Order: sequence, then C-alpha cells, then structure tokens
Amino acid sequence: MKTRGAVIRSAPGRFEVVEMDLDAPRRGEITVKMVASGLCHSDDHVAKGDHAVGVYPICGGHEGAGVVVDVGPETTGFAEGDHVIFSFVAGCGKCRWCAKGLQNLCDRGAAIMTGSRPEDPTSFRLSLDGAPVAQTCGLSTFSEYTTVSTDSAIKVDKDLPLETLCLLGCGVGTGWGAAVNSAQVYPGQTVIVMGIGGIGINAVQGAAHAGAAHILAVDPVAFKRDSALKFGATQAFSTMEEATDVARSLTNGQGADAAIVTVGVTTGDHIAQAFSAIRKAGVCVVTGLGKMTDVGIPISPMELTLYQKRLQGSLFGASAPSADIPWLVDLYTSGKLELDALVTTTYTLDEVAQGFDDMHAGKNLRGVIRF
Repeated sequence: MKTRGAVIRSAPGRFEVVEMDLDAPRRGEITVKMVASGLCHSDDHVAKGDHAVGVYPICGGHEGAGVVVDVGPETTGFAEGDHVIFSFVAGCGKCRWCAKGLQNLCDRGAAIMTGSRPEDPTSFRLSLDGAPVAQTCGLSTFSEYTTVSTDSAIKVDKDLPLETLCLLGCGVGTGWGAAVNSAQVYPGQTVIVMGIGGIGINAVQGAAHAGAAHILAVDPVAFKRDSALKFGATQAFSTMEEATDVARSLTNGQGADAAIVTVGVTTGDHIAQAFSAIRKAGVCVVTGLGKMTDVGIPISPMELTLYQKRLQGSLFGASAPSADIPWLVDLYTSGKLELDALVTTTYTLDEVAQGFDDMHAGKNLRGVIRF
C-alpha cells in the first residue's frame, strides 16, 4: 500500500513528507493506521546527525499509537480494530534480559537504529522509489501507516484516547521510570530534575508519585519551570548552581538524594554538575542523550569512591514495557498520572519540521502529530 511519512534523506537534514510504499505484514507483524505520534528529541538527534543510523532515507518517529488494520499470517494475539501503543524498544520475551525482567535491554535493541527487521538486516518494510527506507526503532510513527513487529505493540482498551496515550511509548515511561525505577525515589527524599522537557516533566511526576518531599526542577526556560511546578515540583530554578545550593540547605549540607539528568542534548558537564549535587551514597541518573562521538565526564574518581556515589544510566526508565505501559495506563485512568496536559501543541504530519523548531524554541513540553 501507499503511505505518506516524514523522512530524513541525509544527516544533518530536515524532515520532509514523501509518499512511500509499505509492505503487508508478515508472520509476527501487524500494520497499523497511526492516530498520533509524539515529537521526541531522539528523532531530532537523528536529523542533526548526533546518532548514526544504518540506512538513509529514514522515516522518523518512535512514540506513537494507532489502530490495527491488518495482521500477518500465523500471528496470534492481535486482530483488526485493536488499539495499540508502541514501545520504542521491542521485547522478545525470550532473551537473557527479558527473562530477568530487564525488557528495556532486550537483545533486539542491537538493531534499533539499523532500520531493518532485527532478525534480518536486509529486510525492510518501507521503500521509496524502489530503495529501502529505514524505520526508526522498527516503527516509524511519522508515517500514516506502518508495519511493525508485535514485539513492539501493547494493546489498550478502545475507549481510551490514543492522542495522549501515544506518549507512553517513550517520553512518559522514560522520565517516570528514571525517578521510580532507576533513582528508586522514596518518601521524604530530595530530588533534582535537570531539564524539563518531555522526559524531565515526567521525572517530576514520577518523583512526586514516589513521595519525594522536595522536587527541584531546573531549566533555563521560564515556561518549563512554571510547568514543572504544576506537575509536582516544589521549587524551580534556572541553573543547577541554584538548585544544588537549595538541596544542600534542605539536607544539612549533604546534597540531593538523587539527581536526574534529562537534558535534550546531554554533555559530560551536565552529568558532572548533577553528580556534584548529590549526597554521599546518592545516585545520579542519566537518561538524556548527546552526540554518540562525545566521550568523557569530568568527575573526581576520589569523590566517586570515597563518597560511594552511584552514576546510573537509564534506558526507557528501566521499564519492562509490556508490564509498565499497562501499569501507566491504569495510573492515567485512575487520575494518578497526568497525560493530557503534557500535550502543548498538536501538528499535522506536514508540520513535523515546525514541531521540532518549536521544541528547540522551548515552546513545548510535548508536541504531538495527529493524523
């Protein structure tokens, strides 16, 4: 079938909408008519060339939800008309990591940016003028229709709003899990969240849900600081220096129990600032991304050892998507998790490049494409 989608032809580049050919689903696959897709900074990293991909052009998008319109042969568990949320990390359910409950580290993640099927690097589902088009994370939610593995899809009730539930496929789970799973925030703690975008605002929600007494949000953009206060932050600052001083004043000079780095373009200096802000035996959680070629974090090995601090990476908030996405859906339907107010601006597919311009201008918590 034909589908329209937003692609990057080379990096650095800008998303443009083209008409592509989409293959029918094979065994273990479904074709989905997209309803909505979030605009995540990770897609902008691809456009900027910060993250290398296996094939160009690449059709963007990895945070989305839609309705199943076709099911591959010998594929069980899905039917036409099912509503699904995508997980940007697939879970095979069989590898060592899935078996240990670390589904976000599934071996299928090794192929996440190749654009092909994980089991076959020569197998693609999208094409343009006869040439393969890569699918971001095996999904490409910036396409009106997409064919994906069932390992990347989670069914939800048909009466729930996919326009907001699409955010559970990346941003919400990444931020929420960074606080709840990776930082293991618990009642009474002091937490710093560095960077209040689509990830950081949900780290604020997660820390609040876990019972943190003091949640200090840091962002240079006033709109994002004000938003953080509405989502559970107790104070907001424009610099880490201010937040660190306040954290120490609240903890007898010790520092924050946890600092979560969710900056859109994360550098070693950002991580070092957060690491310096935590107490003895505290944790610095890093879920923001930067250029793949950047190396080095300027922290003191002596401080790491003698203060017994922990530096913790966090992919998708250390979530197990097949379990945690339904859990977050339940929290949303019970009023414990805010999703609707996360959507600052909606765009058409043809406005996807404008959506990323608005992201860079600090105008959105989350922009969402509505198909």
